[in-house]
Amino acid sequence: MPNQNDIRQAITNQIISALESGFVPPWRRPWRLGKNAGAPANVVSKRSYRGLNPILLSLHAEKHQLTSKWYGTFNQWRQLDGRVMRRPPHVPEGQWGCQICFWTPVTKTVHTDEGDEEEDRFFVLRMYTVFCVDQVEGKHLDHLRAGQVDTAEPLAVDYQPAEDAIGATGADIRFGGGKAFYSPSNDYIQVPPKATFESLDEFYGTSFHELCHWSEPRLNWSRKERENTYALGELVAEIGSCFLCRELGVPASENLENHIAYVGNWLQAMRSDPRFIFTASAQASKAADFILSFSRKPEKAVEADGELVTA
Repeated sequence: MPNQNDIRQAITNQIISALESGFVPPWRRPWRLGKNAGAPANVVSKRSYRGLNPILLSLHAEKHQLTSKWYGTFNQWRQLDGRVMRRPPHVPEGQWGCQICFWTPVTKTVHTDEGDEEEDRFFVLRMYTVFCVDQVEGKHLDHLRAGQVDTAEPLAVDYQPAEDAIGATGADIRFGGGKAFYSPSNDYIQVPPKATFESLDEFYGTSFHELCHWSEPRLNWSRKERENTYALGELVAEIGSCFLCRELGVPASENLENHIAYVGNWLQAMRSDPRFIFTASAQASKAADFILSFSRKPEKAVEADGELVTA
């Protein structure tokens, strides 16, 4: 069984490979909009996956041309009377499903130097394999599949949920100038006027990027306390913005200027520390959840079949 470092390194290698092989980073992979498309979620709990898992699931979906957002373990699909399809001959063994990770709490009794007993609680990284409904047979599951999109028709995007989410935060956002930034000393966000952006996708992506920076002091997270501080902070905001866009149905912006500027630093940090991408994705999820908490009720964690289905 692989140890904790082996798991981190294997996942980090997967992200590095994706960054090196494609111009579009794995957290910005194109996604479809619609009832059963968007942010990947567990079919039993209906809860969206968090942390690094949305990135891993996006890579898996692209590799196998999957379109639905609904995932479940082998046993969860079996309990829903679904049958996971046999692995196709061209797919290597162990790569038909997607391995996702989560931290599970473990408690053990330890003895102190004084001879007393006390409980020590820590978290262990574990892996589960999940399958998309596209990989599961069963007519009764068709309502979970993503419908066909008419590519001849222009995509109609509803930006109102994104507008509502931004407004609900109450953040001091000032529009003007030619640069977007968050001022920690004065606690305000500066964003160029909406009309100056090439697309609304880019405007909302930029706004969410700066809101992720705005969330840092509110989540008691300081880049000064971390190694690779600036690169880490920018990666958190980059991934967090993508998480928010996907949750709210905003297509990923095609503007990769911010990505290009930092990709070298991100790759260097990942190669030297396999925990880097875990830290960034976990903090990005916290930032996205915090920003969305102003406009929606928080989700509750759910266990199914004895398995924790989110991470």
